[in-house]
Amino acid sequence: MSKNSLHFIPAGAPDWLIAVVALAAIAAIAALILGAIRTLLRRILPSDRTLSHTVLQNAGGIAQLGLTVLVAALLTPALPLDRATNQIIERLLFASFIVLVGWVAIIASDLAINRYISKFHPDTSDNLLARKAITKMRLLKRTVDVVIGIITVGFALMTFDAVRQFGISLFASAGIAGLAVGFAAKPLLENLVAGIQLAITQPFRIDDVVIVNNEWGWIEEINSTYVVVRCWDWRRLVIPLSYMMTNPFQNWTRQSAQLIGSVHFYVDMRADVERIRKKVEELAKASKLWDGKVVNTQITDVSEQSMTMQLRVLVTAGDSGKTWDLRCEMREKLIAWMRDEYPDALPRRRQESYLLTSEEEDLPRQTAGQHR
Repeated sequence: MSKNSLHFIPAGAPDWLIAVVALAAIAAIAALILGAIRTLLRRILPSDRTLSHTVLQNAGGIAQLGLTVLVAALLTPALPLDRATNQIIERLLFASFIVLVGWVAIIASDLAINRYISKFHPDTSDNLLARKAITKMRLLKRTVDVVIGIITVGFALMTFDAVRQFGISLFASAGIAGLAVGFAAKPLLENLVAGIQLAITQPFRIDDVVIVNNEWGWIEEINSTYVVVRCWDWRRLVIPLSYMMTNPFQNWTRQSAQLIGSVHFYVDMRADVERIRKKVEELAKASKLWDGKVVNTQITDVSEQSMTMQLRVLVTAGDSGKTWDLRCEMREKLIAWMRDEYPDALPRRRQESYLLTSEEEDLPRQTAGQHR
């Protein structure tokens, strides 16, 4: 291949311009060839082969880079370029090959982990094992991606002499620049280490119900350096992983999604607690939210001034959302039942009057006369 074969390049063009134009033409031709191959494969492969279609969807960029590197490696020696330009292109192609290998490793690990995760169904009622596996594998996926990416970029940059010397001098030195880089990378490293610790210990998982800084919500995302908590009002809290691992929080679904819900209300001191207890059991059994495990009614406090009793009703449900709805349902139905069928149980204010004898009526008057 000579300069005359590239008619659109003006005569006397520098070698670097010829190299850039040639590589761009090779990349364009590779893109057209791969587009035709992918279209043909989509027509040939059956639609129910989800794995093959997933591979085709994720392998487009890899195949583009791989074919471009291969064709460029074959055609570069035939280009009319000087030795220095040829060496630069060879190093760029070698660095591209390293990036290609790392990219293949990342895509392969992601496909394997996603295929493993697809076997679990977190949308079921008893999904503790599924959420454990999904959380662990997603954290493993992100950790593997970061590690492979760092190694790949490091090896690719080390193919150039200038970068290699800079890297050696940077790691060998222990001066102010090294300390500055260390302090700058400290938050990132803390969160990465916290992610590895989270994958091993799993104090919380995807879809766990947590309370963080008095905010109630679900764990929606667990990334390499932060956690996203979806609040009950659809707000999102973005919290660093290191903060979650070093500060206390409540996890309502650590071992099981079932929770005991409590309902407190006041009744008159003369109310029949046993009658109310039977009504509570009747309402719980009639509710679709009750899981049939715990229902209990107890007197937890007494007020002598207002002559009332505080009752606590305990009921259980399958998860935190159902427990909240069941608490509201029990409270509403108990108040309606007492209002319509048992009004004597409702708390009320009392005022007692006393009839004074004639001597007791004269006593304040006599006391007032003495003070005069």
